[in-house]
Amino acid sequence: MLLHVANVQVDFAEIDEKHLLTIKKNIARLGPLSTPDFYLSDVYNGLPEDAQYDFILANPPYLSETRLDRIEASVLAYEPRSALMADDDGFALIEKTIRGAPKRLLPHGQLWIEHEPEHAERIQRLAAELGLIASTHRDQYGAIRYSVILHTEVHKKV
Repeated sequence: MLLHVANVQVDFAEIDEKHLLTIKKNIARLGPLSTPDFYLSDVYNGLPEDAQYDFILANPPYLSETRLDRIEASVLAYEPRSALMADDDGFALIEKTIRGAPKRLLPHGQLWIEHEPEHAERIQRLAAELGLIASTHRDQYGAIRYSVILHTEVHKKV
């Protein structure tokens, strides 16, 4: 995104300091295209209290110990479990991210979040509970893989 959009401010948030350093190194390779901010953060906890966004792109840990058969052996061998697994059948951090969205999204903002196919219905219900609208989408392999969440008022205008 930083390569293709001018005059954009991007914040990166990561719970693991080691991964945050990797993000910083990768962004530095892009050159002086923008000056992103980096936060050591558990979902929204480490961000400035008043930070709001046009877009939140989230790929939280969303896997469950009950579905280890879906994960490639190489991923399990090299990724820490905390980067892959979440409590509540993989839904805990998805829920935390969505619950914080009304405060963190600008009125026209969008939350894009990756998840397991089994999470789609729960995401729909949670979004509706919060006055948001969620649309679920398939990835390039045809699997239900992510949802886009909007404020209800914005969805009606589109």
